[in-house]
Order: sequence, then C-alpha cells, then structure tokens
Amino acid sequence: MKNLLKSRNYYLKEILAFLFLLLAIYFFRQQQSDIVQSVNVLKNIELSYFSLGLLVTVLYILLNGLMYVYAFRAVQSNITLTDGLKLFLKRNLISVFLPGGGVTSLAFFNQEIERKGVSKTRINFASYIYAVVGIASLALVAFPVLVYLAIVRSSTASSWFAFEGIVVLVALLVWATWSFLEKGWVYKQLTKVSPQFEMLAEEINVGNFSVKEILMVLVFSVGIEITGMLHLGIAMKALGLSASIESCIAGYVIATLFYVISPFLRGLGAVEVSMILLITSYGFSETQAISITLLYRIFEFWLPLVAGIGSFLLNRGNILLRILPAMLLALLGIVNIISVLTPPLVERLQLLENFLPVATVHLSNQAVLMAGISMLICAAFLMRGQRNAWLMAVLLSTVSLVGHLTKAIDYEESIFALFTLIILLFTRKQYYVRSDRKLQSFGLRLASLILGMVLVYGVIGFYFLDKKEFGIDFSLSNSIENSIRSFFLLETTVSPVTRFAKGFIHSINLLGSLSLGLLIYAFVKPYIFHYSSDEEEQAKALDLLAKYGHTADDHFKVDSNKTFYFGTKIEGFIAYKIASGFAIALGEPVCEDSPESMRKLLHEFEVFCKRNSLKTAYYKIDESKLSLFESFGKKSLPIGQEAIVNLQTFTLEGKDKKSLRNALNALEKKGFKTVVHQAPIKDGLLQKLKHVSDDWLRSLNRKEMVFSQGMFNWNELKNQTIITIENSDEKIVSFLNIIPDYTPNEGTYDLVRKTEDAPSGSMDALIIALIAQLKEQGLSALNMGVAPMSGIDQPKDFPEWTVKFAYEKLQQFRHYHGLRDFKDKFNPTWVNKYLVYENHYDLISLPMALGKVMKP
Repeated sequence: MKNLLKSRNYYLKEILAFLFLLLAIYFFRQQQSDIVQSVNVLKNIELSYFSLGLLVTVLYILLNGLMYVYAFRAVQSNITLTDGLKLFLKRNLISVFLPGGGVTSLAFFNQEIERKGVSKTRINFASYIYAVVGIASLALVAFPVLVYLAIVRSSTASSWFAFEGIVVLVALLVWATWSFLEKGWVYKQLTKVSPQFEMLAEEINVGNFSVKEILMVLVFSVGIEITGMLHLGIAMKALGLSASIESCIAGYVIATLFYVISPFLRGLGAVEVSMILLITSYGFSETQAISITLLYRIFEFWLPLVAGIGSFLLNRGNILLRILPAMLLALLGIVNIISVLTPPLVERLQLLENFLPVATVHLSNQAVLMAGISMLICAAFLMRGQRNAWLMAVLLSTVSLVGHLTKAIDYEESIFALFTLIILLFTRKQYYVRSDRKLQSFGLRLASLILGMVLVYGVIGFYFLDKKEFGIDFSLSNSIENSIRSFFLLETTVSPVTRFAKGFIHSINLLGSLSLGLLIYAFVKPYIFHYSSDEEEQAKALDLLAKYGHTADDHFKVDSNKTFYFGTKIEGFIAYKIASGFAIALGEPVCEDSPESMRKLLHEFEVFCKRNSLKTAYYKIDESKLSLFESFGKKSLPIGQEAIVNLQTFTLEGKDKKSLRNALNALEKKGFKTVVHQAPIKDGLLQKLKHVSDDWLRSLNRKEMVFSQGMFNWNELKNQTIITIENSDEKIVSFLNIIPDYTPNEGTYDLVRKTEDAPSGSMDALIIALIAQLKEQGLSALNMGVAPMSGIDQPKDFPEWTVKFAYEKLQQFRHYHGLRDFKDKFNPTWVNKYLVYENHYDLISLPMALGKVMKP
C-alpha cells in the first residue's frame, strides 16, 4: 500500500486538494473582517458548554478505539482498548499528511500489534473493516439527510456535489471489494504489492470473520456520527446561539462528506467552507457561522490531532520523555531569572499591592530568582533520572508557580511553571536513582556548620561595624536578620555605603552560595552501588551452570569479573557488570529454560536494580527470547549475527569451498601442519601461545576485551584443548582454544589469534581442524560467534538505521566486514543477537558503559 502513494490517482487527488485549499484561502480572504469578529466571539465562549465539548471529544476518540477493538475481534484477533486508541490516534495524525490519508494511513503502525501475535493479514483485514464500516455508517446517515434537504429545503450546489461524491465513493468501494474477492483487476494489483493480500482474500472467502462483531463496529461508527452532530450543537450553544436538530445534522453530514471525498489534509478548507455556507442557510450570520465552524473543528479535528501527537510523545520509553522535563526545567529557570531582572507591569503590581504587603512581593522576587538559579543546576541531575533531583524540581516548579503570581501576577510564567510541574508529575516513574544518604548527612551537617559560623561572623560584623559603612548602627536583631538575608543571597535591609561594606556582604554571599551549592550537590548526588562476587558465589554459579546452562555464552557468565544476582524464588542467576549507572547482564538468565521461570527471575533482577538505582541492559540476547524482555516494556537493537555451522552437512567438496581447499594445500606445501594439544597444556607451549597473542594484539593495535569473550589467561588455557598451526620447527603462527559450550550438541571456541607473519589461510585451517575435532566428539554444530553490526537489511527505526549506516559507510567499522566474510566461508546459519535496554535515551550512554564492562 505504501508503494501506491505516488500512483496517478494520488497525484490527481493532490491537485484536487490544492484546489480545495485555494478555494478556502479565497473564501477566508473575502471574509477577513468576519473572521476577526469571530475571534472576539470565541473569547466569550461559555465554559460549561466548552467543557461538555471536550468530554464529547473524549467519547469520539474512545468510540474510534472501540471500533478497532471490535474490528480485530471480527477477524478472531484480540487487542486491548489502549491498543485501539493508539492505533486510531497515530493513524489519524499521519492521515493529515498523506494523500488519500484515510485509506493510506491504514498501512502504518502495525508493528506493535504484530508483536502481540496478530498476523499482518488479520491486521489488514481488521483495518479494512474499520474503513469500510466507517464509510457505510456515514452513508447510512447521509442518504436520508440529503434526500430530506433535496425535497424539503432547496439544496445548495455543494450539497449535491457532496451527495455525488459519496455515491461515487460507495460505488468504488463496492466495485473494488467485488473485484478483490473475484480475483479481478484490484486483486491482481494488490497481490503485486504484497502476498499478504492473497492470504486476506482466502480468509474472506472461507468466512474467517464474525458478522456479529462487524455489526458492533457499525454501532460504534454510528455513535461517532452522533458525536459529530453533538459537537456542532455544543459549538452553537457555547457561543450563546440557538441550535436546531436539523441544522446540526445537516451541517455535520455535509461537512463530513466533504472530509471523506477530500483527498488531502483531511478536508482542510473544503470542510470549513461547506459548513459555513450551509449554516448561514439556517439564518445564522456569516460571523456566527465562522465562529461555530472554528469551534466545531477544534472539537472534531484539532483536539484529536493534539492527542495524536501526545500518543507519540508520551509513548513509554520515548527519548523525549527523558529530555523534555530537564529542558523545561532549565528553560523555566531562565524565564525566572529574566522575569525578576525585567521590570513588572505597573498595573498588575498596583493591583497586587492591594492584597499583599510589599515585603511579600520582594520575598517572592527573591524566591523566584533563587528557584531559577537552582533549576539550572537541578536540570543536569534530572537528566540522569535521579529521584531527589525530581523532588527538588517539583518543589522549585511549585515555588515558581506561586512566586510569579505573588510578585507581579505574572500568570504567563505561572502557566509555564504549571505545565512543567504537570510534565514532571507525569514522568515521575522514570526517576528512581537514589541519592547517597551518607553524603546527604555529611552535606547537611557541613552546611549547618557553615551557617552557624556565618551567623556568628555576620552578627559580630554587622553589630560592631562603624556607622559610616552602612549609615546606621545595627542592633542585635538587625545584625541577625541581615546576616541571614546575606547568607541566602537576599538583599540587606540597608545598602552598603563603602567598598569595605560591599566586600563584607559579598563574603557572606560567597559562604552562603558555597553552603547552598554543597547542600544541593549532596541532595542530588547519586548513590553508587558497589558489589563484587566472592569465590563461594562463583562456585554456586558454576553448579547452577552445570544444571541449567544452555547457551554458548554461559561459559563467560561465571568469570571472576562478573557479579551474580541469585534468584530468591527461582533457582538460577543472572551475570552482570556495573558501569555508568547500568547493570549490564550477559545474555539470558541461567535457570530452567522456560518462559515463566525466566520471566520471574528477570522481574526479581529488575526490582533489585531499581532499588539500587541501577538501569538495566542485556547484551547478546537471542531473537527467540526477545518476547520475554518486551513483556517488561524493553526495547531492542540488533548488534550482529551469530554464525552456527551445521557439522552434519559441512563438507570441503564443491565449487564454493575451493578457496578453503586451496588454503589448506598452500599451508601444507609451505611445511605447516595443524596440531591438537589436549589439556593439561605445558608451560613451554603456553609461552609460545603468549608470544602469538601479544603479536596479534600489537599488530592490530588492540587491547584485551572481556565480558562476552575471554582474554589470554594462563591458568584457564592450561586446562583447555588448544589447536595450533606450526611449522616444521614447531614455531606456532596461530592458535585457537576450545571452551565449554552449554548448547546441546554444539561446540565453540574463544580466542583465535595469529602472528603478523602467519601465512594466509591459517585461520581457515584452524576452523577446519576444529570442525574435525568436534565431529569426532559426535557434535552436530559449531558456534563461530557474532559478526558485529551485520544483518540489518531493512532498519525499522532510527537506532537501527544508525547501526546499518555505521557498518556500511564508516571506515572504523570496515574490519567487521572481514570478520563476516571469514565466517561466511563455512556456510553458517545466521542468528540475530540483540542489545535490550529501557528506552532510546539509554543509547546515549550505553556505548560508553559497554566499553567499560568490556575492559579487563
């Protein structure tokens, strides 16, 4: 369907849409004076009716969501009301910008429904039911209304045009449906676009749908038509005008018909013009008709669009939800500072002074200024998801909300503060990083000590200062008051006269700033969780691994550099490392290989990490296990593909293996041979292997990396099988080590390294020797590990597009192509591996955190 957006029909429709817009522009230019008067009329809306209109808008959105729910039930699939609402709001929004928007938007936003197990065919079928029933309900309402207008009232040309349009549209739908079911022209065109349409036709023909549920869709759709008529009546009443049932029904039907046949921008322009013309025919003035139409469109068009934008922005895990509160807080801080530094409106200030004393106004100014400065500091910590920073942001926003009203009735700034406060409250769950209580206690004690010292210093200073410094002799109470005011950066009751007096005030200001800054830092400084596993826990993990291990990565989960979380209700563990506020787990949990057991252990781990102010991420997750993590609302990013070689079908015969055979023959001619060394490995051999490993790291300018792979560890290699390539003098030029693989009937390796002067084909020879070794052991598969960043053919979002672009275009990732090509020689099956994380915002800091956990 997406490929049809630029067909000839849509170009024709875009031209029609452009003509409609020109018509609307011309009309509104002619009615410019009436529009200006309408704006004034709209200012006098009755709030009770406006609120009722908002409630009907909510009902309108709810009915559309229910239409989707029952449309899916009609095709034997289930979605929640929330799913239906999201689907409507998102499709409704983009339909404004698509040619033939009402139809073409049905091809979008299916991925979330697909993840819940609904096939593409049934999604298309349900969307088709939604669209057809929507048009059918309009036709059901429109025909009697148009006949009535034709007989009882003299119909306008626009009414007849709309009538003809709906007739043509219904006829086209009937013909298209018949052609599709009879496998005619429409069927042939659609099946060229996607084979899903062929399956859809089969499901319709065998009767895989419920007529009862389709009738329920029709009931809700008729309800939507009624809400539209109510909106028009409410718009009239809200403006203090009389509303007849006939004018509401006729106005709604004509306007909606123009919306349906309008191919672009959801009838923008055509709907307004047609509705205004029809309403004026019922005795309303042009100014009144324009006002009614504008208010109607707010209820019916603009508010659902705003809700659609919200459905994108407020989606769980949306990166904007992490950035927006901090941005708003910082912006509010700047607004606070500017508001205090600029003079207030005299009229407002005079009005305020009739209710509040001048001292309160001054205090509000100082509070708003201090809140503004504190907000700029707090915003940085808010970005990190810290709970105390959120609490402080809520407090500062509340202070700003009240302070702006009590300093000069600055309601504009107060509205902005209220909006910031609402966003903070809405996003409260994403702030769970605790602060360091020990540091808080220390900071509070130190700040109190400094305050005490400053009070003593200030009181003595003010009390004994010469009269010439401030122009007065300070009493004890004045000294205490001005010391406190200076400490909190407030103005003193009298202004300093001399330079010495100014310096004295500044010294108290400086001490106060340092104390308050320390207090804020101690309040928001995140708690850092420190924990390392001991030998007893490592032994416990090894026992559980022997019982429940099931992947090739499990061997690395019990390394000494890992930390273990052991389940309390489920026997098993999760291996992880901590870096940059993340607990990064390697692979899936080690426990009974059942979805329920893994889900329970993951839930325990998630709760544990949240209590310890840690964000979670999971590295190298198999595609088959993604649904487990998606049930927790996680997101995933492909990080590469794992190569699995079928040993039962692998052979060196055939044209595609010629390069491997040539490599082996060339090595043999040069006097090199493959040797398998069984454990325990002698120290002399390990010394040679160390030389090869060091040369390999030096030649590639690399350092050892761990976490999901091993490093050169003398003690571990001593107890593993080693395969080497050696010359006649027993000089080793390349080697690999075989490690335990907990996947049934599968073998794998870890290090595969060579010297800079190793002959070409050395790596190929090592893998072929390993395959022979594994076959002797009766294994059926070889896991060759991951080819990083490869395998993304069609990116589905911006993060995947970024990975694909980096892999294909950036020079620093070119060596991954060589690794992919090397593994591809052995005709493996490629299995996708993923990085699982909480939200897209985490991708900003996760690469750095991964870099840290991969260091030895």
